[in-house]
Amino acid sequence: MSQSKPVVLVTGGAGFIGSHLIRRLLDDGCGVRVLDNLVTGKAANLDDMRERIEWLEGSVTDAPEVARAVQGVDTIFHEAAIPSVPRSVREPLEGNATNVDGTLNILNAAREAGVRRLVYASSSSAYGDSPTMPKEETMTPAPLSPYAVAKLAAEHYCQVWHRVYGFETVALRYFNVFGPRQDPQSEYAAVIPRFITAILEDRPITIYGDGEQSRDFTYIDNVIDINILAMNTTGDALGQTFNAACGERFSLNELVAQCGEIMGVEPEVQYLDARAGDVKHSLASIEKARALLGYEPRVKFREGLERTVEFFQSVHNARTPEPSET
Repeated sequence: MSQSKPVVLVTGGAGFIGSHLIRRLLDDGCGVRVLDNLVTGKAANLDDMRERIEWLEGSVTDAPEVARAVQGVDTIFHEAAIPSVPRSVREPLEGNATNVDGTLNILNAAREAGVRRLVYASSSSAYGDSPTMPKEETMTPAPLSPYAVAKLAAEHYCQVWHRVYGFETVALRYFNVFGPRQDPQSEYAAVIPRFITAILEDRPITIYGDGEQSRDFTYIDNVIDINILAMNTTGDALGQTFNAACGERFSLNELVAQCGEIMGVEPEVQYLDARAGDVKHSLASIEKARALLGYEPRVKFREGLERTVEFFQSVHNARTPEPSET
């Protein structure tokens, strides 16, 4: 790895967001080191980049491994997490160990090693189910799940590291990120890859609740853009938390309808009981990110959905054998 370029560490780099981020960083000329234990990430997400990155297989909960990973690093993108709300309800201690203790390991090692900055992947789940729309960063958090509590706690650690130690941090509250290469098979898969895959496989779409719950669905390229802005920002943005979103919301029923429209089908939907810890509505204000980071979402929901459908259709077609001509 060339030392003439800034070296960045991406924790959870084999995951959906992390692997997209690494592609952008490499394109921008950065040296990239990855720390991932492959519990939720997939090594295949990095197959086309393995010769260009430094790969470390390990966990953010392993303090000695973290200390090695941060050496010589300019910026850390901390994406590593156990990202499932239902899993956090079942296994709160496991989630806390990774999402809180792991973040504390990263922050502590980064400060000691002289790392310049950490950009933290937080979550819109911190807002809970407040009826106030849109969600602004000044609102009092009201987490509804152990996952949301853990992400918020780690976010506060980032702020304290800046205030107490002068260590540069920026936290980004992700709102329902989606896009190509998102895993539709995992138990905590986002609804968009799940819905698209169900349609491709001619299965009913499962919705927990009445489908009127709404989300600020955010295409992956927008999230990568705001991460790069957070890496390079100065001044008042440091030590702050920002919404990473588009400032628009769509219900799950609207999502199903748009998927069907793009794919030329009438999807079948199966409605089940709502799940504990799920938020009813989510919509972000992105005014703070606009003002302090210069952020503007480039890819609107419909365009992002079309790109995502195209990706999953290509994967599905590649796996489906051609019909025999005999």
